[in-house]
Amino acid sequence: MLDVSIRKQLDHFELDVSFTAYNEIIVLAGSSGAGKTSILQAIAGLNEPDSGMITLNGKSFFDGKRNSLPTRSRNIGYLFQDYALFPHMTVERNIHYGLHKQTTATTGFIIEQLLTVLGISHLLDKYPHQISGGEKQRVALARALATEPDLLLLDEPLSALDEETREECQNELLRLHELWKIPFLIVTHSRLEAEKLGDRVLHLKKGLLVNDSRGTMKETPVH
Repeated sequence: MLDVSIRKQLDHFELDVSFTAYNEIIVLAGSSGAGKTSILQAIAGLNEPDSGMITLNGKSFFDGKRNSLPTRSRNIGYLFQDYALFPHMTVERNIHYGLHKQTTATTGFIIEQLLTVLGISHLLDKYPHQISGGEKQRVALARALATEPDLLLLDEPLSALDEETREECQNELLRLHELWKIPFLIVTHSRLEAEKLGDRVLHLKKGLLVNDSRGTMKETPVH
């Protein structure tokens, strides 16, 4: 369970939000500059709130400026909008990047499972410039999940994709969530995407949570 209650002064308003996420997909929706990405960054430890608290499964990430857990110790998967793949590394090396000492006896099995579910086993020897946008998104997802995170944060992960590929990747996100059963927090500007993916949709306006609704199109993906 993720508990977030934070305040942070941004350029034009104060971010002031509180919410709880269970093993569900939470979509953060709202106009550009509403504070959605700032929430993800605060949870990941990439920026620090002015006050408040953040906990995940009882583990304190933030409890005032004197008690802030480093990003590397939070065991969070973060998928950036541009995927942030390393251009000089093959797909295989990109996926394995960040494992280091986190490697466990089950890591190999988990990676094989991800390669199968995402359909990217044939791409392992390719470089990012040799694969499509949808394939890059799948590789970035595999890398984010290979570390066996307790939480997955996704910042507009599908915005650059064409409509057909976007729909395919939405279905893959639903399959992965069903498989992993951890909280997913997704930032999107698309109302239809929010309604399809979100168990809950948190609507933000100028740093405030103005509505907490249920996704109206949520379906169980076809296997």
